[in-house]
Amino acid sequence: MEIRTAETPIADNAEGDALKKLKRGFDVRLHGEAEKVINNQVQVNTFAVQPPNFAGISPMPKLEVQEGQHVKAGDALFFDKRNPDLIHVAPISGEVIAINRGERRAIQEVVILADRTIQYRTYAAVPNVENSSREALVAFLLESGAWPLIRQRPYNVLADQNAVPRDIFISTFDTAPLAPDLNLIVEGKAAVFQKGLDVLNRLTSGKVYLGIDGRGISVPSTVFTQANGVEKVRFKGKHPAGNVGVQIHHIRPIRSKEKVWTLGVQDVLTLGTLFLEGKYDASRIVALTGAALDKPAYVKTCIGANIGDLLKGHTLDGNARIISGDVLSGKSKLPAQFLDCYDDQITVIPEGDDYELFGWLLPSSARPSTSKTFFSSIFSNIWVYNVNTNTHGEKRAFVMTGQYEDVLPMDIFPQHLLKAIITNDIEKIEGLGIHEVVEEDLALCEFACTSKQPLQKILREGMEMMIKEGL
Repeated sequence: MEIRTAETPIADNAEGDALKKLKRGFDVRLHGEAEKVINNQVQVNTFAVQPPNFAGISPMPKLEVQEGQHVKAGDALFFDKRNPDLIHVAPISGEVIAINRGERRAIQEVVILADRTIQYRTYAAVPNVENSSREALVAFLLESGAWPLIRQRPYNVLADQNAVPRDIFISTFDTAPLAPDLNLIVEGKAAVFQKGLDVLNRLTSGKVYLGIDGRGISVPSTVFTQANGVEKVRFKGKHPAGNVGVQIHHIRPIRSKEKVWTLGVQDVLTLGTLFLEGKYDASRIVALTGAALDKPAYVKTCIGANIGDLLKGHTLDGNARIISGDVLSGKSKLPAQFLDCYDDQITVIPEGDDYELFGWLLPSSARPSTSKTFFSSIFSNIWVYNVNTNTHGEKRAFVMTGQYEDVLPMDIFPQHLLKAIITNDIEKIEGLGIHEVVEEDLALCEFACTSKQPLQKILREGMEMMIKEGL
C-alpha cells in the first residue's frame, strides 16, 4: 500500500468546453502503474488476429490464407461469411504459421511469424477525404481492412457499413485501474489524429464527440483540446467516467432503433495514417502494468502481439495472472496467447488462490472496496493498493442491494436489467436500457457486487439474445 501524490488542480471549464460532473463511481487505485517512457525496442516474434475478438461475426469465417503463406500488413486473412465485404487483415507482414481452432473447429487465431522489417500492402488509390463521397470512403475502409476498428452500439458489435450512425464518440481518457495515459500515446501525432477525425466526420450525419478529461489530475493533450470539427465535452468524476458508454449516456443517450459508433484513440490514429500515408499501420502503444511486474512500462508493438514476447525481460511473480486489458473487464491470458484486438493494456497481478486462515475473524488487510465497513475506506482517495485475484467470497443469492446504482453514473437500473436477462423477459430488457450499456460499463458493478454474480457475462448473453430477436 502506498500513498498517492497530491493531484494538480485544473480549472473545471478549461477551454470553454461543456463540463459534465458525475457524482457516482469509484476509483480502484492499484500499485503497478507504467512508467511514462515508451520502449520502441521490444522484439515481438508472433502476432495473431483472433475472430472471437469481434462480436457478431461468424465463428467460422472464410479464410483467405493458408499455413506457410506470406502476407503483407493489410493483406486479407479472412472475411465474415455473413458479410463478405467485412475483411480482417494482417497487422504485420510475415508468414502465416498457424491457424488455431477451438470447439467445433471454430477459428480462434490466425498466427503470423513477423518479418524483421514490415512490408505494407499498397493501394491503387487513396481517396481524398474532403472531395470523395461517403460511399467511396466506406468502400476504401472496407477494402483496406480498417473497418473492424469501428464498433457500433447498441451491443458493441462491428459497425454496419450500410448504416449511417447518428453520432460517433471517442473517449480521450481512461479511468480504469492502471489504464494507459492517452496523452502520452498521442504526443506529436496531432496531424494524424486530426486526419482520422476528418474521415469520421464524413461518415456520420451527426457529430463526432470527444470526451475530454476534466478530472483535474492532468492537463489533457492539445492533440485533443485543439482538435477541429468535433464537439468536445469534459467529464469530471471517478471511474467509469472515462468509459465511452457513460459519456454517450450523458451527451446523447441511445434511443430505440438508433445506432452510434465508437472508436479508441489509437484506432483513430490508424485511420489517419491510412489516409495520410496510404498504409495500414496497426501500431499500438501498450501499457504493461500491475504489481507482479518488476518494471511496469509502455512498449510499442502492433495489434495482436504475443503476450510472452511483450513481457520478456520482465521478472514475473511466480504465481501471477496475466490479463489482456484492465483488472475489471479484461480477459485472463497465458504467455503463449495474444493481446486482444481492442486492448492497449496488459495487467499482471498475483493469483489469489490462497486462503486467509480465520479470515472472517481477523481484521481485514487494507484493500480497495466500495464498502464503508473497511477502515481503509477512509483513505480510499489517497491509498494505492497491492491486490490479487481473490474475490473474497463466492457466488450467492442474487438479492437486491442497490450497490450497482451507487457506482454506475447512468440513469438506468442495472440490477433489474440483469434479472430481466436471466428470466428472458425481452420487453423488460429493452425497456430497462440494454441499448446503453456494454460489458465494461458494468465491470465496476461486478467489482462491487456482494453476490459475486458474473454481471458482464450475463449482459453479453442478454445482448446476444436481443441480436437474435432482431431488436
